[in-house]
Amino acid sequence: MKGLILSGGKGTRLRPITHTSAKQLIPVANKPVLFYGIEALATAGIEDVGIIIAPETGEEIRAAAGDGSRFGVHITYIVQDVPAGLAHAVLTAEPFLGDDPFVMYLGDNLLQGGIVDLVERFKTSQCDALILLTPVPDPENYGVAELDGDRVVRLVEKPRSPVSDLALVGVYMFTASVHDAARAITPSARGELEITDAIQNLVDSGLRVEPHIVSGWWKDTGQLADMLEANRLILDVMEARCDGVLEDSQLDGRVVVAAGARLERSTVRGPAIIGAGARLIDAYVGPYTAIGDRCLIESAEVENSILLTGCEVRRLDGRVESSLLGRNVRIVRDGRQPRAYRFMLGDSSEVRVP
Repeated sequence: MKGLILSGGKGTRLRPITHTSAKQLIPVANKPVLFYGIEALATAGIEDVGIIIAPETGEEIRAAAGDGSRFGVHITYIVQDVPAGLAHAVLTAEPFLGDDPFVMYLGDNLLQGGIVDLVERFKTSQCDALILLTPVPDPENYGVAELDGDRVVRLVEKPRSPVSDLALVGVYMFTASVHDAARAITPSARGELEITDAIQNLVDSGLRVEPHIVSGWWKDTGQLADMLEANRLILDVMEARCDGVLEDSQLDGRVVVAAGARLERSTVRGPAIIGAGARLIDAYVGPYTAIGDRCLIESAEVENSILLTGCEVRRLDGRVESSLLGRNVRIVRDGRQPRAYRFMLGDSSEVRVP
């Protein structure tokens, strides 16, 4: 069985961060979202993994994930010239996939508990596709499934009048029959070959499509609020560890301090993670915060935020909260009265706060 990770989207909802970085490489709890998907496939025993990449961000993803050896897999990179839909990505990957069954995993998704049991179920079943579903409050924004017992009878992409609240989670399992199904469909109104239409073609052709209702959490990290929520969910299950240096500093709750990090007269209240080489001086880091490698937090407070590598936050009277800061962002205080701060900044930004 093979794995196919889709990592070619433009990430328009996370701009300006994604002007300079692939959205799948934005870290959650200091690890790129993409890596969680690769690890999920590896844990399920899938060693041959294809990653769909876009021309614009492909080299960055290649550099980050490499040949896959550190994950225990072999990665093949597959260029999708245009983002023409998930079913189009399947067709683009057909030379790699061949006649093998495969797991398709969206590279910006996180799924609690992994996919080990689901892969085993798919291997032993006689179904042609296994799709993951979860109830959502806004099904009109997703691909939605209608069920008849343990079978899928209908799927609709972003329906105006949803027939159910069961949305497709970004993990699918297919036999090679999906290739013919993808070739049989036509582009949707938005000009894409929809995977929902391909799965519907399987259903209409009399092939068996089975559902699985996800019991744990699932996150599509396509927007700032989703990134912060995913960060909270991952930090909630991390175990405390301190490999850095504490000088007159305090750790409360589940806090991870990586090797090379140094805390001076600072307090970190978990769940939180402090990256390698980071420095906290006279600082407070609150719950659900991920401080990336080589960041500097001095005379400032940060809470419920994600800071990428090399960020610098200094001399702020107000607290930075619910923010996502790109690599090498600098936020420093210029003086005058204190204020509240909320930021979403791209790489190499600099903000001077009055």
